[in-house]
Amino acid sequence: MSLISSLTTAEGGLANVSAQLALVSHNVANASTPSYATESLDSTSLTAGGIGMGVLTGPAVRDVNLALQAATLQQNAAVAGLQTTQTALQSIDAISGTPGAGSDLGSLLGDLQDQFSTLLSDPSNTTQQSAVVSSATTLAQGINTLSNAYTAQRQTAENNVVSEVASVNTALGTIGSLSAQIVAQQSEGVSTADLANQRDAVVQTLSQLLNVTVLVQANGNMVVSTASGTQLPTGSATGPLSVSDASVEPGATVLNGDIGGIMLGGVDVTQQLTGGQLGANITLRDTTLPTYQAGLDEFSQNLASQFGAQGLTLFTDPNGNVPAGGGTPAQSGYVGFAAEIQVNPAVQTDPSLVVDGNTTVAGSPSGAAAFTPNPVGGPAGFTTLITNVLDYALGADAQPGVPQPPANTTGLGADGTLSLPFSPPATLGAFATALTSEEAADSASTTAQLGTEQAVQSTLSGQLTSQTGVNLDQQMSLMIQLQNAYGANAKVMDAVQNMFTELLGMVQ
Repeated sequence: MSLISSLTTAEGGLANVSAQLALVSHNVANASTPSYATESLDSTSLTAGGIGMGVLTGPAVRDVNLALQAATLQQNAAVAGLQTTQTALQSIDAISGTPGAGSDLGSLLGDLQDQFSTLLSDPSNTTQQSAVVSSATTLAQGINTLSNAYTAQRQTAENNVVSEVASVNTALGTIGSLSAQIVAQQSEGVSTADLANQRDAVVQTLSQLLNVTVLVQANGNMVVSTASGTQLPTGSATGPLSVSDASVEPGATVLNGDIGGIMLGGVDVTQQLTGGQLGANITLRDTTLPTYQAGLDEFSQNLASQFGAQGLTLFTDPNGNVPAGGGTPAQSGYVGFAAEIQVNPAVQTDPSLVVDGNTTVAGSPSGAAAFTPNPVGGPAGFTTLITNVLDYALGADAQPGVPQPPANTTGLGADGTLSLPFSPPATLGAFATALTSEEAADSASTTAQLGTEQAVQSTLSGQLTSQTGVNLDQQMSLMIQLQNAYGANAKVMDAVQNMFTELLGMVQ
């Protein structure tokens, strides 16, 4: 190797070391930057005719564990979705109460039963008659409050869906913009490591909103897909998804067109968008909360019907009517009834009707027995109706040996697609307890699962950071090595220069 070759090699070494020192500084500066993967120079030995000619300094590259990165993205979506669900269910918990605590549905129904039991001992007591009406009013208002809470949470979920679709579009647009720059720079042999780190940070943000998978193609472009395989285009500045605002009522559904679906190229892809905050809000809006509403509507209709079947139309809609069942779908005649159930205005005006009754019952072998209201001027100690309420309206049978008609637990909701997760309860009390208990169990299960998933997320995130993040100790150690290499290359150049000086002296 000639002196000139040695000098050229040393100069290349100094340039390589300088570039690596600059990259070490860049890595250290980004040690706390989220999703930043450590960058290193792609350096290779340079040879010519089998003779070493120094080092070839390539563009900065990243070393990322793609499998671990993909697992972390999925876990981000799982945790974000559970957090969203937990927030909604805890809000419902605060209103529905704890079974047996006094403010829950079962306790309110139990208080009405107690008031009727007290009235049985003195039917003519007008104060106790009013106490029964007051208790019934409290129960109806409790049902209204719970129904309104479901609707409010559904509206919140709907508003969140609209906002999160906009955020997904923004993230996809940013990914597309960064990908275009990466493709262009990669084709020119320029480092794209910084752009790739920026893009990964956006993907991390996207994974909080939606469960996605990403694939980086050979040219540097990134393909983004939902967990079900639907590809989400990244080329549009405005984003590929569209959705419209909706005002959510108890019976509103996407299937019936009351709530707009999320569209992609003219196709409704709502069901393909799962996981993350967006997926959780879609489930809350379209399944979880409507199922709770359907259960409460069923309870309310059964409550009104079973009292009416015994001769006391105590609970009605604002017009004084008890909605009929037997429709198609099953709840078509009383979707949202829980939001408007109230004590019959006639009973509010005349509380003595809780003793005398206000409905003549013809009687049926498969339903309630015959009943005739106590006429004006009838016995002041009339107890037939009160006994029927306690034994049958609130019991498992409509009359001795004849079970109450079973509550609907499948084919529920405005479109008949919802089902309750339990068998038809035997009594109204059991129904009320089942509804409250199921909601509490869902909330508790979500909280428990969230704790588990967060632990997994922390482990995966730690592993990803350990493998791809900036290790300051390693960077400091590398900096010392580079300092030594810089000094060695400088000494080579100094020695070559001295040799040139000696050679020139000999020639002269």
